[in-house]
Parts: sequence; C-alpha cells; structure tokens
Amino acid sequence: MISKKRPFIGQILVEKRFVTSAQLEEGLRVQKAQAGKIGEILVRLKFLNEEAVLEALSHQWQIPYIPRVPVAEIDPILIEKVPISFAKRHEVLPFKREGNVVQVATSKPLNLSALDDLRLLMKEPIQIIAAPSLVVIGSINQVYERATGSAEQAISDLDGDSLTVLAEELAEPEDLLDASDEAPMIRLVNSILFQAVQQRASDIHFEPFEREVMIRYRIDGVLYNVLTPPKRLQSALLSRVKIMAGMDIAEKRLPQDGRIGLKIGGREIDIRVSDVPTAHGERLVLRLLDKSSVMLNLEDIGLEREGLSTLERLLRLSHGILLVTGPTGSGKTTTLYAGLNRVNSIEKNIITIEDPIEYQLKGVGQIQVNPKIELTFASGLRSILRQDPDIIMVGEIRDTETAEISIQASLTGHLVLSTLHTNDSAGAITRLLDMGVEPFLVSSSVIAIVAQRLVRLVCPECRVSYRPTAEELKKLGIKEEGDAYLFYRGQGCSHCMKTGYRGRSGLYEILLLDDEIRNMVLSKVDSGRIKTLAISKGMMTLREDGARRVVAGLTTTEEVLRVTQEDRV
Repeated sequence: MISKKRPFIGQILVEKRFVTSAQLEEGLRVQKAQAGKIGEILVRLKFLNEEAVLEALSHQWQIPYIPRVPVAEIDPILIEKVPISFAKRHEVLPFKREGNVVQVATSKPLNLSALDDLRLLMKEPIQIIAAPSLVVIGSINQVYERATGSAEQAISDLDGDSLTVLAEELAEPEDLLDASDEAPMIRLVNSILFQAVQQRASDIHFEPFEREVMIRYRIDGVLYNVLTPPKRLQSALLSRVKIMAGMDIAEKRLPQDGRIGLKIGGREIDIRVSDVPTAHGERLVLRLLDKSSVMLNLEDIGLEREGLSTLERLLRLSHGILLVTGPTGSGKTTTLYAGLNRVNSIEKNIITIEDPIEYQLKGVGQIQVNPKIELTFASGLRSILRQDPDIIMVGEIRDTETAEISIQASLTGHLVLSTLHTNDSAGAITRLLDMGVEPFLVSSSVIAIVAQRLVRLVCPECRVSYRPTAEELKKLGIKEEGDAYLFYRGQGCSHCMKTGYRGRSGLYEILLLDDEIRNMVLSKVDSGRIKTLAISKGMMTLREDGARRVVAGLTTTEEVLRVTQEDRV
C-alpha cells in the first residue's frame, strides 16, 4: 500500500486562506535566502499569526486543535505529577482523561522529546491536542494558582531553626508559583502575596501587637483579618518583606519606603511598601498594583450614558482644568488614566507628573515626583510646560504653587487634568479659594469638577431579590412606592468571602461651570449654594447616582449610604 504524502504547510495555509499565494512566494524567497521554517518566516513578515501556523500544523499532522482549554473542568490530580516549571518551559498542560488516555494541550506539538518526558512523568498514554501559546500559558497559570497551598499551610511548615537562614535567601523566582522549593519563611511570604493577588486585595497590612502579628487584606475597600502568625515569627517575617523591597533591615527606628516588582501567576504586580515603627515593632503596609487589571476604558468605570458623553466632550477641549475629587482610594487616578487613554493618539503630546506612577501608559510621558532631588509637582510642572504638551496630568494639587501653575498652564492653551481631596464637586472650588488662588483665576480656568466614590457590587453568585421598604426608598431619595422596585443583596458565598459583595464600581457627580456658576465663584459664594444651583440645572449627585445603581440591582442601599454623605441643599 502506498502511504499518502503529507501536504506542505504552505499549501495548507493558502488553502485555508491564511495567506495568499503571493505572500507564500515571498516567504519562500526569504526562506531560500535565510533558511528557517516557512511558518516562522511568514509570522515574521506579519502575513499571519502564530495561531494560524499552529492550526495548519494540526491539519498537516492530523492533530486535534482547540482555541481554548476548559480550565474549570481540569481535575487537579492530572497536574500533580507535572511541575509548573516543566509545564511552562515546554508549554504542555494535561487537561482531560478519555478512557485510559490523558489529553494534553500544547503549543509545541512537534517537540517530541518533551512529550516523551511528559509520558514518563504521567506514567499514562497521552493524546496531543494543539492550542495557542497564550492560551496554554494562561491556563497553566490558572490551574496551578488553584493548586497552590495556603499561607496557613506555610506557617505549619515553619520551625525555629529554619529562621536563621532567612537573610541568606535573597534570590527571587521568576514567578512566585515556581517557588515550591524555597525556604519556609520565603514560602510563607510568597504565599501571603499570592493569596492577596488571588483574592483581589489592594493592600496588605502587617500589624504587630503584644503577643501576635495580625495580617489583614483590604478587599473592595474593607479590611479583613486573614492570618495571625505567632509573635516569634515577627522579626523574620518583616525582615523578609523588607529584603524584597530593598529596605534597610537593620534600621527599625525610622520610617522607610520601598518597592517590590513581582510576577504572580503570569501577572505583573507592582508593590509599594511603607514601614513605620510602633510600640510593638515595625508596621508594614503593602499597596498592590496589578498592572493587568487596571480599567483603562471610560465605559468600564461606572459612568452612566449622559455622564460618559459629558466627560468625553470635556476631554476633547483644547484648554482648561478638569478636576477629579474624592477621598483617598476612591479611584480618582483610575478615572484620569481612563480619560487619558481615551484621548491618547499620535497627534497628542501627553505628559504626566505623578506620585507615584501607578501604571505605565503607552505613548504618554510620565514623570515621577522625587522630593529628595527637589522634583516636586510644582517644579516638574514648570519643566513640562517647556515640553510643548497638549494635555498635562498633575497627580494631585497639594499646594498654592501647584494650583497656580496648573491654572496658568490651562490659560495658555493646555488641557490640565488633576485631583483634589474634597467631599463633593462644589467643595473643590472652596478648597482652591482656601489655598489662596484668586477667584477670577478659578472661574476662568476650571471647566468642570468630577466627584466620585467607589461602591462594592452585589456578588452575582449569591444575590437574592427583595422588595424595599418605604424607609429604605426614602433614604435613597426615591419617592415612589416600594412595590415598583426589586432590589438585590448578597447572601454571602465562597466567591465573595461571605460578604455578599464582589468587585467595585464608581459613583459620579459632574459639576459643569457655566456663566452663572462662574459669577458665583467670583462672588465667593459658599459651596452649598453652588451645589444647589448645579442640582437645579440637572446635576446628578453622588447619592442619586448611587440610587440609580441600587435600582439597577448592582449594589445595595447600605453600601451607597456608607460612601455618600447627605447632600447639603
């Protein structure tokens, strides 16, 4: 019998219309001159992507192809025999058992030596399934995250003798999920960091007391106690974190700041570390910034349709100051980043000065404040004005000098975005006047003020509906009967740590400065009267925006009342 000859991969790519005949001919010319695999050459010439080559390979070798791996259905027993380092290096993931054969997803189906090694590790027959590289790596991270041990297990492995070698353990793994063979204290800290990322914590608190050390996570704006190691581990535990942050472990009397850059489960995490001395030892707070999870789309931050169109219009203006106000941790910087991302283009020169730079924005010049070398918001802002900017973002207006330079920049043809710490939108005007800025400068430069808060969202996994009472509706400012509405609350489940909430979104009020309000600013009218006028002109307050979210079933009355104050009218 004559065996059927396998088709050439180039022929398959043309038949499947991944490339044209002309593109294939160009690739073959390059191959003849430079050698190499035709698929890789066509990718290098940007005629197709790696997924198309993989799909063609699977057709050529009669290997099944899947665009995604069913991670949720993977049995943990399948991956117990495969170290994550091996899985990542060779991009292989056992994911399903069919009879006595284990199906293995891989982006390298022709890497026969690695697949032979996998057979030896599994001690079972395997079937090769082709899948895109990014899909395989992402699935590996998710599966091994699920299988990683907890911080409590790491503590149970600790003993007194193992702490003496802590200072020698300085080498960091490329990914914390690879750190299974590290010393116990390092495993403990890695596990604390890993669980914080897994549970979406924004901060980690290491708080020493007389007999114990309390470790708490801030999740969706609320602190939760997650671990209480014994007092004997305090010194080694805190020293390990300080070593990772590049801080002086011998200095325990003065406050220090540090920074840690990590990769956890394939996600890049930037951690800012603050250390202050207390009566029972050093207190550390770690701020976690997940570079892969920041919302840089205006549609995702919680603005209703009219507010979104208003903010987009403001961001298209050529000059003026747009202020975003709210307390610490209310998402002001994320809103500004989303705004910059919307208007960022090759025609715009955008420069920011921040403290600190939280996320890298492609195509935007970002300056880090450094008071040690006298690089402040004010001095940096002066230098930015000599860089021919179109849009300037100032991380925060903290003093009169920064405020006045920002105003001058807006009056000379620049759009300036910045933040202020005030309770509501109208309060920002009073704050600027209290700084000593002249009323005529405020009225002529500020175009709008956005106040915002973050509310926790009802957990979609455990939410239940109920009819609100008349009292509850009254608190939200809703005058209709309760029978007309159906509200939701979370009962608490494993997905939301029994809180009934998962994730956060923004509440917004946008104060536009028209001629009438500008005249009130010139007359130094108090913020309450300015807000009353703005409401009469149709401004939606934070409380009203919160009520809209409750009616939509996204959050609860208790959450809206928690983050908004009574409107002063």
